[in-house]
Amino acid sequence: MKKAMDKKRVLVVDDELPVCALLTETLTAHGFESKSCNDGKAALEILGREEFDVVVSDLNMPRMSGMELLGEVGKKFPRVVFLVVTGENDVRTGIEAMKRGAADYVVKPFDLEGVVESVKRALEVKAMETELEDYRQNLERMVEERTKQLEAARRRIELTYDETLEALGAALDLRDTETAGHSQRVTRYCLRMAHAMDCSGDQLKQIARGSYLHDIGKIGIPDSILLKEGKLTAEETQEMQTHVRIGYDLVSRIVFLAGATEIVLTHQERYDGTGYPQGLVGSEIPLGARIFSVADTLDAMTSDRPYRRALPFSVARDEIIRESGRQFDPEVVKVFLSIPEQLWDDIRFEVASSRNAMRKPLSLLARPDSSVTGGVTP
Repeated sequence: MKKAMDKKRVLVVDDELPVCALLTETLTAHGFESKSCNDGKAALEILGREEFDVVVSDLNMPRMSGMELLGEVGKKFPRVVFLVVTGENDVRTGIEAMKRGAADYVVKPFDLEGVVESVKRALEVKAMETELEDYRQNLERMVEERTKQLEAARRRIELTYDETLEALGAALDLRDTETAGHSQRVTRYCLRMAHAMDCSGDQLKQIARGSYLHDIGKIGIPDSILLKEGKLTAEETQEMQTHVRIGYDLVSRIVFLAGATEIVLTHQERYDGTGYPQGLVGSEIPLGARIFSVADTLDAMTSDRPYRRALPFSVARDEIIRESGRQFDPEVVKVFLSIPEQLWDDIRFEVASSRNAMRKPLSLLARPDSSVTGGVTP
């Protein structure tokens, strides 16, 4: 039973009945299951009802030529092996048929043993082609599946990164409750300007992380200085300024935050070179830190402090304009001024209205296709 099921099926198509009989008898005698019909249209009807492995077709037939049948079989039954039958004076047509997808051609008058060998050889080639195609498709499926798995793992890792940042930010808030929400607001301010400056996806991600952790070094500042209500002495000021180095040393030990260290280290530099810790000038200061400088001043002036109430946005805007070219990069100031005041208000409201304002992962806030307006990412 199994042997019968394993027989290859051949459909012979020729308008000459003696040819059909001769070929089917010969192929059957060599272990094939054979059937015949007299024209191309009938062949297509049979192929639509039954499964065949091989079609052996004459080229010159009424209603539909062998070349036309070849084209239809190639489209509708691509796994069927197609051989064409041609006369001795029409070998070029047989070669043309092979160019169009035929596996081989046989020449009349027949060498019957040659016909059988051609069918066998064509089936072997087709089997190898099918095996290779199946392997290719399986490989593509495996690659696609692994790619999905890797992307899911990357997303999980990135969420873990975001959770780590939140934990670090929360640790800072426990130390300095008077500025709670500052890092969250400044992060969004920075991203708003960075988007407007067409920063790349990687730049946005590093700006988000660096601005959120800019003051992490304050964890290493004594409470007597960090929480002092009055003016700091010169020595205390010097001690406070070490927070940029402390933060840099802390963050630089975390591999995925390597790109964020620039802002942590340079967020107190000034455009005119009078900042610290390195006294960098102009474009020597990383772009993220130059953007941060404007965002930090905006938030400091428009937020309540123990020694004063929040100032109006207009006062902060005028101060930023006045310090353009000194404390701030003039190009960043231009971008800041191009953004409507309402967008800054939206960001402040969103942070103030939710204790979980940072629950939206930084990786989403920092997407290049995001529009950061009050933390809402369309």
